[in-house]
Amino acid sequence: MNYEKRLPRSRPEEQGICSSAITGFLETAEKQGLELHSFMLVRHGHVVVEGWWSPYRPEHPRMLFSLTKIFTSTAVGLALEEGRLTLEDKVCRFFPEYDRNRMDPRKSALSIRHLLTMSAGQSQPAMGADFRRKETSWVKHFLEMPLDHDPSERFVYNGGASHMLAAIVQKVTGQTLTEYMQPRFLVRSA
Repeated sequence: MNYEKRLPRSRPEEQGICSSAITGFLETAEKQGLELHSFMLVRHGHVVVEGWWSPYRPEHPRMLFSLTKIFTSTAVGLALEEGRLTLEDKVCRFFPEYDRNRMDPRKSALSIRHLLTMSAGQSQPAMGADFRRKETSWVKHFLEMPLDHDPSERFVYNGGASHMLAAIVQKVTGQTLTEYMQPRFLVRSA
């Protein structure tokens, strides 16, 4: 497979990126002991830097996990940058169609920050398999789940939190997550 023909290559500065910033990122990752398998930075549809750490190579595909969470949190970051929301915004503010009078104080305190850090207050993960079995709205289902802890008290891996973040991005942009991300982040290869 000739992976280099999918996206054009360019020097970082040609795309408005300082090479020293990339070097700084990679040095910080190494100092912190992060195990990078590969790294690719794309700007304006051009690959400006790419690399693989032995024994990993570009022609050997790798399994990716939590990719939905990466795209969703990136969309939230972009919406934050555009001033559409803040990390401290309360989740219930985005869904007035659900009876907030029934919400307990924990649910009223639940913020975007808690969803991003997967510290929403559930004891058990809220995952897609559970959501797919529901005939109701996934947002409604998530908001009706009991919170056993105060938000930020406990980390629990939580796909439901990512779904809620995507629903919030859709509320504030009027676009699905994919529609919102396409012109800002996603690149179509020829």
